[in-house]
Amino acid sequence: MKSVRALYAFLVLVSSLCSAQTYTVLNSFRAGPRGTFPVAGVTVDAQRRALYGTTYADGQFAVGTVFKFDQHGETVLHSFTGQTGDGEYPYGNDNLIFDSAGNLFGATNDGGIYNSKCGGFGCGVVFKVDQSGNETVLYQFQGGQDGRTPQGSLAEDSAGNLYGMTLAGGESGLGSVFKLDPLGNKTTLYSFTFSSGDVFQPYGGFVRDKAGNLYGSTYSGGAIGYGGIFKVDTAGNESVLYSFGMSDEDGIPPCSDLTLDARGNIYGMTEDGGTNGFGTLFKISPSGKETVLYSFGPLPDAQLPGFGGVALDPATGSLYGVTVGGGTFGLGAVFKIDSAGNETVIHSFNGADGKVPYGTLTRDPQGNIYGTTSQGGAFGGGVIFRIKP
Repeated sequence: MKSVRALYAFLVLVSSLCSAQTYTVLNSFRAGPRGTFPVAGVTVDAQRRALYGTTYADGQFAVGTVFKFDQHGETVLHSFTGQTGDGEYPYGNDNLIFDSAGNLFGATNDGGIYNSKCGGFGCGVVFKVDQSGNETVLYQFQGGQDGRTPQGSLAEDSAGNLYGMTLAGGESGLGSVFKLDPLGNKTTLYSFTFSSGDVFQPYGGFVRDKAGNLYGSTYSGGAIGYGGIFKVDTAGNESVLYSFGMSDEDGIPPCSDLTLDARGNIYGMTEDGGTNGFGTLFKISPSGKETVLYSFGPLPDAQLPGFGGVALDPATGSLYGVTVGGGTFGLGAVFKIDSAGNETVIHSFNGADGKVPYGTLTRDPQGNIYGTTSQGGAFGGGVIFRIKP
């Protein structure tokens, strides 16, 4: 019996060491001017060999930052002020996006215009930051029919137009889809409604197909009220592709950024529901058919996806993502699901190496995976991590 226990302990140790060899903490955030609580993931710029992202808290004015991380360490490109029209608290908005010149684009939930329509936190802004750290506020939301609280990652077309969503506001106050041209002129493409099974309160970010159609997820609405996946075409026509909660095994509600494959299938996650009640990873076909690829939980499995989406390996069809709970220590995990639906927890966060990851993972051309945790690490303010294939 002792030999069996010893063998088991040895195998657990070897497994832990092998897993640890793939995981590296690149940066630990510390309270103060460099920012803490990176809720969003990071964007990889392979040309400049750098990672870019945002922190929700701290910075020079204590309302968040835009940062760059490279071989020289972390650099704060911009500290949000929340004053004179600047944004603050980039919470719930996932990875920054690039244009061809290397400018970064994103949004903040708060800041910008402060009025009675948006309460005391501001209506939110869309911003640009160049490689020198110069910030331009491209648009300040006004609340009401104009929309407020931009939510999720932005999408960009070849002409430099940006597309995004607001969690609230619009004609019915239930959120909207907007387009912003390079000059900062905004057009509301669609306002969500209560009528005819429409979805509303968009939560995850946009993904855009080659034809220019936009796809997103909402936290509420749909056929039975648990949210859904929608499509908005180039003319602003909206259609609900799938409503969640239609079966006992279905997840609810969809909360993540979405990912498209080459065939037009949509991948995302729900924060709850599924066979075990800890969330799901799903696929939606172009015709609107849903397949639950995996149901998370119970421990020590990954549990409870946040609003980050999944990263797709186009060569193998494998999907990578994070959950805010579960794993060996209950502090969140990184998982892989292969094309056959087999799941592997490839890292369990223990607090010292980060905990509670929210954002979408990013892959570089070599297949390395990068992400953030919102808390934990050497100073408790979250980390940037890398997992080698």
